Amino acid sequence: MKAAYYTSFGEPFGLETVADPTPEPHGVVIEVRATGLCRSDWHGWMGHDPDIRLPHVPGHEFAGIVVAVGDQVRRWRGGERVTLPFVCACGRCPVCSSGNHQVCPDQTQPGFSNWGAFAPLVAVDRADVNLVALPDDISFTTAASLGCRFATAFRAVIDQGRARAGEWVAVHGCGGVGLSAVMVAAAAGARVVAVDISTEALALAREAGASEVVDGGSRDVVPEILERTEGGAQLSLDALGSPVTAWNSVACLGIRGRHVQVGLLPSGAAGTPLPMDRVIARELELLGSHGMQAYRYPEMMALISAGRLRPDRLVTRRISLDEAPAALMAMSEGFQPGVTVITMPPPQHTLPGDVPRG
Repeated sequence: MKAAYYTSFGEPFGLETVADPTPEPHGVVIEVRATGLCRSDWHGWMGHDPDIRLPHVPGHEFAGIVVAVGDQVRRWRGGERVTLPFVCACGRCPVCSSGNHQVCPDQTQPGFSNWGAFAPLVAVDRADVNLVALPDDISFTTAASLGCRFATAFRAVIDQGRARAGEWVAVHGCGGVGLSAVMVAAAAGARVVAVDISTEALALAREAGASEVVDGGSRDVVPEILERTEGGAQLSLDALGSPVTAWNSVACLGIRGRHVQVGLLPSGAAGTPLPMDRVIARELELLGSHGMQAYRYPEMMALISAGRLRPDRLVTRRISLDEAPAALMAMSEGFQPGVTVITMPPPQHTLPGDVPRG
């Protein structure tokens, strides 16, 4: 098969012919119908992820058809429309037993620890734990936008952030994760103030449901949010991941507010200072959020099927696999508003009778 394939970090790459994957006994192979182009893929190509071993095929947000099934798999026969979180949990460790698959210490991640979905076929581990059935009314393109950015935002806002109707939620950074967080918070009945330096991103945030927008490039963000929210947000998310946005997200909170760190901070910024005097004086909560468990997907997808969440509206560009390497490398040059999805040709295997069991 032809796949996006790089042999060194940060260097130009393209499509190469590589071997088709085969499933582990507990895994499956999925024929990819759509896959998201995420900034995390760019970080991987730049060498910022220690799990990546060269040579490598990127791509961690995807949906498609099960076309090969390992002989230990029980829930899947082949031919099913599926998607999955970007964290593939082991399903057996104490952390998984507590329900926290998203931070499984024995996790695998297609596109990072394993080869990913910038290819016609991708292997997935522990299929019975990690695969999610895709309803017929949710397209592959929409599903491909869920796996990292939208699902991550859903858990950050709903599960970790505990957003409630009527609260003020501040979202710092309106890329794919941030716009998803805006949409999820607005659907929960919260009032959202969105912050970005891009006028295009702020316009998309308005469309996604933001009540207020703040131009982070021309205003002092913290006093602006404190004024518009009449004392501070109840929940704030750093959806970008920078020392400035992390600080602002904590500093803009009102009394007993909740900060959720979603965006990955750049290499060397793990020791970013935060306004701990405010954390103490206002009894603030500082939380992290990392993906979402497969078993939490049905609630999110029910809201999508009901039209209360519209992640399809965040998809601003569709490209082919041939265009994917150039699009990923172009992330070095600037911000692309919205979500880009790579779409694939129709599947070659759709019937369980055609599907080999490995």
